[in-house]
Amino acid sequence: MESSSTDSPFWKIDVLGLCRKGALGAMVIGMSLFGSVLYPDAANAYAQPQVAEVWSTTASSKKQEVYRDALPSAKELSAEELATIQLFQQTTPAVVNITNIVNARKPYSANVFEIPLGQGSGFLWDTKGHIVTNFHVIKGSSSLRVTLIDQQVFPAKVIGADPSRDVAVLQLDAPKEVLERLTPAEINDSSSLFVGQRVYAIGNPFGLDHSLSSGIISGLNRELGGIKNAIQSDCSINPGNSGGPLLNSRGEVIAMNTAIVDPGGKGGFNGIGFAVPMSDVKGLVDQILKFGRVIRPALGVTVAPPQALRQLGLDGVLILDVPKNSPAYKAGMVGISRDSYGRLILGDIITGINGKPVRDQGDLFDVLDSLSVGSTVTIDSLRGGEQKRSFTVTLEERNTTLTFE
Repeated sequence: MESSSTDSPFWKIDVLGLCRKGALGAMVIGMSLFGSVLYPDAANAYAQPQVAEVWSTTASSKKQEVYRDALPSAKELSAEELATIQLFQQTTPAVVNITNIVNARKPYSANVFEIPLGQGSGFLWDTKGHIVTNFHVIKGSSSLRVTLIDQQVFPAKVIGADPSRDVAVLQLDAPKEVLERLTPAEINDSSSLFVGQRVYAIGNPFGLDHSLSSGIISGLNRELGGIKNAIQSDCSINPGNSGGPLLNSRGEVIAMNTAIVDPGGKGGFNGIGFAVPMSDVKGLVDQILKFGRVIRPALGVTVAPPQALRQLGLDGVLILDVPKNSPAYKAGMVGISRDSYGRLILGDIITGINGKPVRDQGDLFDVLDSLSVGSTVTIDSLRGGEQKRSFTVTLEERNTTLTFE
């Protein structure tokens, strides 16, 4: 699942350096848009010949504005190609390159130096400098560096994250005038998606910044580890794309690219990529920005292993214990107990929440994650595996927290 990548000396020496110095400028002009695909440094190879970037702040709009030359003639390109070019030009300023830095010390030396652990992508959430990316992109970092579309590099710090959903939020440490010029991504709630729908991915695969690929949605509601409702696409996703946006044809972010299927374990793309939908990401980001962490609601119960119910041939979630003063305890729910002879007595088996069936622990946590602390829910249960009961429970915060220094 790990999708961060380190720079290759080959790209640094033979291509990236030449592009930045302008040595390939004439060639790129001659090859027009084909050159933007051919050369690795997408931001420079594409921008130098046909993009004049002007950074301006006006009284009416304090946003990053990138003024570009007119699009190629409609006689030269198809309507679909023109639409794709325009989509890239409009959305790429919101995509950033994130470098994960770790501190290391040489043996028998007190000198500490920085080593790039890997690279990933992210996208601007707002003009306050908040950046959304994958947790695995920033995991284990001593520091983070963010490269913007104009190649300015600034440090960033982690505000909060949800490792189980692979989501993290960063704060860009940049001057106020830079933050005011940022162009945040447009977010779509991803509630109405269809298999076969055209999608686009922008990211930094293998350190090749602001690379564009396209494809279609291949599947919906996939389960990827602890991530539910993942979107499957055939967009070319490689190490370094993690944390970057998956866009619809209007240039709106519908998901965050997260992982690929890699049977060989070599980090290569095999035509199957997964992304976390914005319908899940947005709620997590909103909580992190408000509280500095993700706050999840809980019933306050300990659940038994699923094997216990399977042996009884029952569906649901068996409550093992109900701590005193927990939300479930206050509602009257009970766990497993023993009679005077020491025999086990089944307590409540959760079979539904708010009318939604609960067949296993996955269903239970999916429903709870869609709710918030303070919500009042109706729990359906089988007391002792036989008696149908209903309880009204007010959810409280789950007792797990994460801190970032």
